[in-house]
Amino acid sequence: MGRNTRKRRSSMATKAVAASAALALGGGGLIWANFYASAHESDSGRNATKAAGSAAQVATISCPDVGQKLTNVPNGARQGVATELANLDKQITEAYTRLASTRQAQANDSGFVQNAIVGPLKSKRTATIDRIRINIQRAGGQFNSSLSQLAGCTTQTTNQTNAGEGGQDNGGQNDDGQQNNDGGQNNDGQQNDGGQQGDNGQQGNGGQQGNGGQGGNGPVAADFVDITKVQGNAQLGVGQNGLAANGRSGSRGTFTTNCGTNGNDNHNTDNVIVAPGVTNGAHHLHDYVGNQSNDAFASDQELAAAETSCRNQGDKSSYFWPVLRLQDGTQDFDQNNDGGGKEGNVGRILQPVQAQLKFVGNKRGKVVAMPTALRIITGDAKAFVNGNANANVNWSCTGFENKVQLKDKYPICPQGSQVVRTTAFQSCWDGQNIDSANHRTHVSFVRADGTCANGFKAIPQLQVRLVYNVPAPKIQNGQVVNPYAVDSFPENLHKPITDHNDFINFFSPNLMNKMVNCINTGRKCT
Repeated sequence: MGRNTRKRRSSMATKAVAASAALALGGGGLIWANFYASAHESDSGRNATKAAGSAAQVATISCPDVGQKLTNVPNGARQGVATELANLDKQITEAYTRLASTRQAQANDSGFVQNAIVGPLKSKRTATIDRIRINIQRAGGQFNSSLSQLAGCTTQTTNQTNAGEGGQDNGGQNDDGQQNNDGGQNNDGQQNDGGQQGDNGQQGNGGQQGNGGQGGNGPVAADFVDITKVQGNAQLGVGQNGLAANGRSGSRGTFTTNCGTNGNDNHNTDNVIVAPGVTNGAHHLHDYVGNQSNDAFASDQELAAAETSCRNQGDKSSYFWPVLRLQDGTQDFDQNNDGGGKEGNVGRILQPVQAQLKFVGNKRGKVVAMPTALRIITGDAKAFVNGNANANVNWSCTGFENKVQLKDKYPICPQGSQVVRTTAFQSCWDGQNIDSANHRTHVSFVRADGTCANGFKAIPQLQVRLVYNVPAPKIQNGQVVNPYAVDSFPENLHKPITDHNDFINFFSPNLMNKMVNCINTGRKCT
């Protein structure tokens, strides 16, 4: 059996942390803020002040995503390649942690980041990419030599991370092939000041440090917007009532499966799709509903034989997404764990009050059954540093879903309204593969006219709608008080654009056939 990592939070888990400034990542923010302040106070510190200001601009590390460039990995090399890709993620995490904890050294030496962090990181990545080459070639595959050019990483400055977050085309396609844009709202003109603290190093204004947030690596005020002040822009095919995206023709039925809201606290920081066999391959915590045996070591056989939280026991599919946390000074069970507090994912885990899992049809024609063990990833956990090509994010509030869908902002909802995360998955399948080397090319979104390109077949489209009771954050003096955020890879700074969703199909053949029949005949089934 796979490793069982379910953990229940104790009554101690949500106690306030009086000394959360000691967090590994937050500590870097403290050093940064205090050094910057002392440099200003020194009559002879003009050069130090200049250096500190320069160092303070470095916010995160951006590395090319090797995994998304892999398109042909032989089966015999996939485990080895997955392990090395996970090593690349670990190296970036370690480099970011070093970046966050060496602010004073950066202020003293303008070449510190390049010489002590970015340069060594490139050397490690070069060796790891070469091991990927060896794995592929040993299994008889062809290695694209251009991947070796992806070893080098760059840094993003504070200005780069805050500029241009609004008004971007975020690449998240919906069911009709169109792309959504949140219209470039800018959080009511609030400026991000980096969440710096006072001289005493104590937390202030919601515990922000360094790049903001209770963990020191986000979110920041610029990541939030008052939804009541955003111009209507909704183009999403799923409205407040889970409206089917298939229009008035084609396969108009729906199939809804009820798998709960993870009330049994089934969590881990693995990702069996992208990092099989690697503990903490995600570097952030996932909620799991449906299949109860999903961890990094779960085989398809174990997943097929597992227990399920779904009401219909014929659905043993695995549905998982990064947890949402309230960063109000409290902590949870993983405060001192890898993937949790040790990597900047801190605060109280919020359980959804509703998790709707609905499958809908295709607006042009019938759908075919999904194959057993089909894997689909939608969205991009690294979209903040990767760019928006694979981003697929929709944030809104109850009562606003048919009006406003946000991509790169977290909504501040009015009183009585709840935060909503909605995701519409790819619904075209290549007809052959249950996965692909980059976990993307075996599935795709439909085109604008509802058809599938490249001979792909239409399959039921999974739509996930998660609803949360979240105390509304406040923006005070350019900082966000009591923010909430999705877990993320540390260097992605908890940006809302990094939200993503994962699915592995383990419907029984009979139940899958029932789903397809319901959708193709226009019925609503559960």
